[in-house]
Amino acid sequence: MEKTEVLQMSPLVWAYMGDAIYESYIREYVIKQGLCKNGLLHKKSIKYVSANGQVKILKNIEEFLTDEEKDIVRRGRNANPHSHAKNADIVDYKYATGFEALIGFLYLTGEKERLNEILEKAVGVA
Repeated sequence: MEKTEVLQMSPLVWAYMGDAIYESYIREYVIKQGLCKNGLLHKKSIKYVSANGQVKILKNIEEFLTDEEKDIVRRGRNANPHSHAKNADIVDYKYATGFEALIGFLYLTGEKERLNEILEKAVGVA
């Protein structure tokens, strides 16, 4: 998609896409670590995909982000979701939405190299 098209979308659309991309990445990452039992896969994945985990990751990689990427996170964080996770407070949920919005935005705009850099940093700090 053209960047101008993606910029016209709601940040919640970016987060929707980002959630799917990020979870898929984490599942593959955990499987490659040699874990085979479902319980272990899930337990290990939660560290990365929970709202609390995403907030921790975002705070640790924030200085690595460009000003444009920080703006994407801010727009995602400030979007008005109609629900939130039952295991996270609303502030953490909004920050996690900002992180997912960034992942989705990079994916939708075809910025795969930058997306991979951020995903690699994310698993390094979780």
